[in-house]
Amino acid sequence: MRSKRFKKLPTDTKKSPPVTVEKLIPLVKKNCTTKFDESIDLSLQINNKQKKNEINLRTVVNLPSGSGKKIIVAVVCEGSKVKDAKDAGADIVGGDEFIEKIKSGELNFEKLICTPQMMIKLSKLGKILGPKGLMPNPKLGSVTEDIKNAVTSAKSGQVEIKNDKDGNIGLSLGKKNFSDDKLLKNFNAIFETLEKEKNNVTVKGDLIKSAFLTSTMGVSYKIKLPKNI
Repeated sequence: MRSKRFKKLPTDTKKSPPVTVEKLIPLVKKNCTTKFDESIDLSLQINNKQKKNEINLRTVVNLPSGSGKKIIVAVVCEGSKVKDAKDAGADIVGGDEFIEKIKSGELNFEKLICTPQMMIKLSKLGKILGPKGLMPNPKLGSVTEDIKNAVTSAKSGQVEIKNDKDGNIGLSLGKKNFSDDKLLKNFNAIFETLEKEKNNVTVKGDLIKSAFLTSTMGVSYKIKLPKNI
């Protein structure tokens, strides 16, 4: 059943011609008629000329305007790195004892960062961390000696870009209370990252087939894609 609020929103927007994101952002925000601060979300579909699982995108992008979300960041490290992690604002910091807690199922964090030395121990917890998408990864900057920078990036709006088995990518540009300019800066940062990643995968033609913009409880609109994506 659709609510009275939802019935007042525009209909058949998915069938409308693609529109530039600059024009869509204020339109999507106008449809945010709930009482809470909705997210402005981006949905992407990888070009279906590829076979399923042929493209495996996984990278991170630092959103210049932040994500609007508070991320619980945990760090596994020892020695002087403990102070670096705490100074950078990590929510949970620990060594061997923390690893034992993770082993027992305590996963009360959303991002896990560790030093290369501690990754040797964490790698044994793949069955616990892997399915949750929490296993640190050098490519994503979560296995590093520069703990302070990794924590700062995670806290300030770093998000992961990852496609599922059907080629779908979903991520948030920010919140309804963000200015249009801030949301646009985040959108551009995402597509700049995708353009760079295109060179790292085998793709026939464009990497992204289609893109839609919506809000948490709103309707979606098709985006006119930037060139060379």
